[in-house]
Amino acid sequence: MAPIPEPEPGLVISYAYLWHSEASRGRDEGSKYRPVVVVLATQDKPDGGKAVLVAPITHRPPDDPAMAVEIPPQTKRRLGLDADRSWIVVSEVNRFEWPGPDLRPVSPGCWVFGLLPAGLFRTVRARMVELVGRRRARQVYRSP
Repeated sequence: MAPIPEPEPGLVISYAYLWHSEASRGRDEGSKYRPVVVVLATQDKPDGGKAVLVAPITHRPPDDPAMAVEIPPQTKRRLGLDADRSWIVVSEVNRFEWPGPDLRPVSPGCWVFGLLPAGLFRTVRARMVELVGRRRARQVYRSP
């Protein structure tokens, strides 16, 4: 199997995402593996460990369009995702130490779906920064 790659902003991976609503009910494990987007990766440990923030991708349309960014169909095809409409939720993230136990290969020998196009990632990042500034974004810390 290929080694787990270094995290980089825009990378789409498979991860057991823990929704903020699940964490607030006391859960500490995600209920299923889903595609997520790495939005930030920082080297903040003396041993070289990285803290990573990931945003979930979901088929559920957002109640508030400002809380998510729709993924264009051609991007979904290029990443190998299904053809159903999907959104990147920008109102919450999971934070964990890379690589962490909740990563899963997307196919035998492969850890990533691919990278978001730069323009789409800039939109995701800008929306997220706006929500953080307005204190409308949430973060769930995942321990190893």
